[in-house]
Amino acid sequence: MKSNRSIKVDYLARVEGEGSLTVKMKSGEVTDVKFKIFEPPRFFEALLRGRKYSEAPDITSRICGICPIAYQMSSVHAMESIFGVKLDGQLRELRRLFYCGEWIESHVLHVYMLHAPDFLGYQDAIQLAKDYPEVVQKALRLKKIGNNIVTLIGGREIHPINVRVGGFYRVPTKRELNTLLENLEWARQTAIETIKFTATLPFPEFEQDYEFVSLRHPDEYPFNEGRLVSNKGLDIPIREYENHFTEEHVAHSNALHSVLKNRGNYFVGPLARYSLNFDKLTPACQEAARSAGLGESCYNPFKGIIIRSVETLYAIEEAIRIIKNYEMTDAPTVPLEIKAGVGYGCTEAPRGILYHRYTLDDKGNILNAKIVPPTSQNQKTIENDLREFVKNNINLPTDKLTWQCEQTIRNYDPCISCATHFLKLNIVQEDVEE
Repeated sequence: MKSNRSIKVDYLARVEGEGSLTVKMKSGEVTDVKFKIFEPPRFFEALLRGRKYSEAPDITSRICGICPIAYQMSSVHAMESIFGVKLDGQLRELRRLFYCGEWIESHVLHVYMLHAPDFLGYQDAIQLAKDYPEVVQKALRLKKIGNNIVTLIGGREIHPINVRVGGFYRVPTKRELNTLLENLEWARQTAIETIKFTATLPFPEFEQDYEFVSLRHPDEYPFNEGRLVSNKGLDIPIREYENHFTEEHVAHSNALHSVLKNRGNYFVGPLARYSLNFDKLTPACQEAARSAGLGESCYNPFKGIIIRSVETLYAIEEAIRIIKNYEMTDAPTVPLEIKAGVGYGCTEAPRGILYHRYTLDDKGNILNAKIVPPTSQNQKTIENDLREFVKNNINLPTDKLTWQCEQTIRNYDPCISCATHFLKLNIVQEDVEE
């Protein structure tokens, strides 16, 4: 006699992208996990061919409405590596400030609107707001502060238009940046409260032996620059990325799966950055993390909500530091000499490393492009987490198991618009009785 248990979630809320997930169980064992991304490819790499190098920041920013700055920054760093340009001083600081704005708005969106409802038993942030209106109001104000940074530096908050290879089209004045300080001081205290709040959430006991990969810089918590490192021995310059990482096509997904050659899946994003760069956080961030019960590394992906809160505090403190020390530069850009070559860029999007590679001809036209977003790099790890989580919790009631499988996916804050907009979840258990 054969009995089946089926769990189907047509629309997994609070993620961005379109895809499905199927988990199959038979005789108390997990037999298959497929994280399917079926949204048609958008061919951004092909769209870039034949375009001028200067168009890359604006074109690539359209890949994602949540993290356009990451796409812009990876593209300009790749182009600048071809031209032998390296920004320093106030222009470099403005790029870090720009990234602060994106991290604040993206992390706050995830913590309060997308992930907290999972821990508190709400279907969405709208339901959460009915019982905790003051919490949601604070979250919206905090997110707006990040958006304001992006708007001031980027020209607008969605798909900014002020970024160019070699710098910016316009740089803000000292007075303009100073208008952000009062709200940022409020945000700093609110971020500390957010860390304390997330530390009280109920976390499943779940740790895995991940290979974390992130940028690491000798002097700062990574945004734009550094070497690619892992907790298992990787330590390479960005230009060697494709010597160590490769993309694989799998039949059940339109998005390529990225793996470390001869090693398999790996983990990018806040847990990886935190675990590989704890020593580069500010003293206030380190103290807040320890007070929240974290060590110098974290292997429980459910606690990513705490780490995103810590990174939010870091971005706020970094923004305040940059603004207070800012002196308006005379030139918004540095001179460029266009030439042929291959360039590489990798920066830390809120969800993890974002790799770009471009080949230019001697007129600055793009001959080919390669873009590897964070969510595609985490796909195999998400599947592995689901397999292990279901195996460890196979006796949970159907509704609770379904809920926590959805939560397992949202741990990664998958920005699947870089690949996909809703997720279908199917868990099928087939028990065979002899």
